[in-house]
Amino acid sequence: MDMNGMNQAPQKKGMAIASMVLGILALVLSCCVPYLPVLLALIAVILGGISLAKKQGGKGMAIAGLVCGIIGLIPSILVIIGGAALISAAGL
Repeated sequence: MDMNGMNQAPQKKGMAIASMVLGILALVLSCCVPYLPVLLALIAVILGGISLAKKQGGKGMAIAGLVCGIIGLIPSILVIIGGAALISAAGL
């Protein structure tokens, strides 16, 4: 309830939740799957940024999605670079 005794409308948290879930998935899959985590992490960062910019509910989840997405990008890119180096060294 707010100060006037009336109920406030529930805050929209969909983008923040999606950002957090995609960021966690990107982080978990970043060492195993080559290309999917990059896409998931980019979407997580975009959704988290939009959620924070619009000041929707779920600020903590949006921040978690941003952080997990950014951290998930690093190993994903390293796995892709390492795979490309192995293929190049093998002469394929």
